Amino acid sequence: MKFNDVFVVDDDKIFHFLIKKLLSSNNIDVSPNFFENGLQAIEGIKSKLNNGQNPPDLILLDINMPVLDGWQFLEEYRLLKERIKKEITIYIISSSDHTTDKDKAKFYQPEVKDYFLKPMTSDSLKKIFN
Repeated sequence: MKFNDVFVVDDDKIFHFLIKKLLSSNNIDVSPNFFENGLQAIEGIKSKLNNGQNPPDLILLDINMPVLDGWQFLEEYRLLKERIKKEITIYIISSSDHTTDKDKAKFYQPEVKDYFLKPMTSDSLKKIFN
């Protein structure tokens, strides 16, 4: 699957910077949109739908964020799903190594494809994009 439109949903600016660096150093040609919380990302998806644009192909989602966290984002996303004409691949990327979070991510299948731990590496990025 080729991902063109990528949403990165994370309140950490350093993570945004690292993702840009990893994408360019691995020659992955996508232009990510960055959101600092789940609410901004949900509004980003709604805005695309309302303007007749395609929603993102891929969402890299953090769990712990202000306003709307990753779990709340997934709840809102489920409510939007019937309006979306394609499958959006979602990966959780979190610093949380807690079993409870990993188990909770399984509850969100089929939306959540996999769970990666921070820091992101070239290897994990290649698993997502190849």
